[in-house]
Amino acid sequence: MEIRSVVSRYYELANAGDWDAWTDLFAPDQVMDEQLAGHVEGREKLREMMRGFPGMYAAFQNSPKTVVVEGDEAAVISHISAETVKGVPIEADVVNYFRVVDGEIVYMANYHDTVPFAPLAAS
Repeated sequence: MEIRSVVSRYYELANAGDWDAWTDLFAPDQVMDEQLAGHVEGREKLREMMRGFPGMYAAFQNSPKTVVVEGDEAAVISHISAETVKGVPIEADVVNYFRVVDGEIVYMANYHDTVPFAPLAAS
């Protein structure tokens, strides 16, 4: 799968809440620097982390606005519209960076304002 397809599938599966298939997009030895969760190494550790995701959000949509692909790298500017399980809305602009090798995400990082996500810490 070429990089643009992998990145498109990333958002498609996230927005469908299919976290198991979403995790399968990552290489077994993937590395992620996630602004809220920190440094995550390994697909199975990521899978375990994502099992808790539905318990945090009643609704979650991450809508890509701009996608730039160069070689095996992609940068995506997107907007998250979500609602916590307690009904608190979250709106945040995000930039995700991806490195994809042989059709799998080997590295990903995200960057966003953490203030909109403060209600999750209070949960």
